[in-house]
Amino acid sequence: MASDGKDAPNDLSAFWMPFTANRQFKQAPRMLVSADGMYYQSADGRQVMDGTAGLWCCNAGHNRPAIVQAIRDQVGQLDYAPAFQMGHPKAFQLASVLRDMAPAGMEHVFFTNSGSEAVETALKIAIAYHRARGEGARTRLIGRERGYHGVNFGGISVGGIVTNRKVFGSLLTGVDHLPHTHLPQHNAFTRGQPEHGAHLADDLERIVALHGAETIAAVIVEPMAGSTGVLLPPKGYLERLRHICTKHGILLIFDEVITGFGRLGSAFAADHFGVQPDMMCLAKGLTNGVVPMGAVLATGAIHDAFMQGPEHLIELFHGYTYSGNPLASAAGLATLATYRNEGLFARAAELAPYWQEALHSLRGLPHVIDIRNMGLVGAIELEPIAGAPARRGFAAFVKAFEAGILIRTTGDIIALSPPLIIEKPHIDSLIGSLADVLERLD
Repeated sequence: MASDGKDAPNDLSAFWMPFTANRQFKQAPRMLVSADGMYYQSADGRQVMDGTAGLWCCNAGHNRPAIVQAIRDQVGQLDYAPAFQMGHPKAFQLASVLRDMAPAGMEHVFFTNSGSEAVETALKIAIAYHRARGEGARTRLIGRERGYHGVNFGGISVGGIVTNRKVFGSLLTGVDHLPHTHLPQHNAFTRGQPEHGAHLADDLERIVALHGAETIAAVIVEPMAGSTGVLLPPKGYLERLRHICTKHGILLIFDEVITGFGRLGSAFAADHFGVQPDMMCLAKGLTNGVVPMGAVLATGAIHDAFMQGPEHLIELFHGYTYSGNPLASAAGLATLATYRNEGLFARAAELAPYWQEALHSLRGLPHVIDIRNMGLVGAIELEPIAGAPARRGFAAFVKAFEAGILIRTTGDIIALSPPLIIEKPHIDSLIGSLADVLERLD
């Protein structure tokens, strides 16, 4: 269909949409045409409250003036600069700001363009790090069941969401998985970290015994698993993982693409839980979702292992055309300044108790079998329709959009992660509207 130069949708056939029921969507499109603060505007002129911060990424809300202005200024000054053997000041400035806000010991930043690329980068660095230290047999990677680490081959190999893996062949070899931490029989309707399940980390010892510690490069986990339906780490679980990894010389990678930048009320989940990883994968909230960008934070020991040999030679043969892109760097600097200037992380921590009580007020509504929360994240798990998994969850998503709220569903789990600028009246409205939706679900 030829373009008529307008923004109005055409027949929609050209765009193969990601993670979308394309045929269903194109029969009844849900189009967003503008956004400001806590709200999107739909193509039919309705306000839709953003209950998901876009896709876990617009932590500062929408249309933030400082971020918009930073991008405008940057594109007029320097639109692109090569990332190989060249640089531009804002990438270095952003790396320094990230280093200073990260947990102690995270001293170096490698920029990517997404969370998926951050994961691939961290996995490659882990394997290459051990080789640089003379332990080249350490190539095995350990993920976790129901884990989500993006959609590239490394990410889906260490990831554990079956639908993301099963049609893409044998994936990477030399990968094993820890059990997930979801124990509804013990931890249903948990407020904050569950009491039961720390022992699940001990399965790493079984994997070490099976393969040999000398073959294992890294363990990668989400401190709080988001995309699979908000699975919270049991008390003591992450501490045990850290202890076992240290004991066996295995790197621990935290995928903080979702948990980073205030989602749990701290800058990072590593801060929230008091557990120090060796690398952290970041994206999403790094630029408030405005310009694609990801990053890997690594300790000085990991970085310095590569800084050997003649100084004119490349130390790590890895990177992307858009690593540290000028527009993304400008957006990142303005985003982090917005978080800092408005105290949004502390604000999220202060609102967390009110958020928790509002979420758990949904207990007892039709089909609700579990509710769990942490920081400004929540999940409402629905009983599946017999023989039709995910149908009830999808119906809730569609009805919620019709009711003026944007939620996210994973199967029959509703996930909520609003912008950190949310206020108590917004919470009341969001949860009240969701309650009405749940009351009307078949």
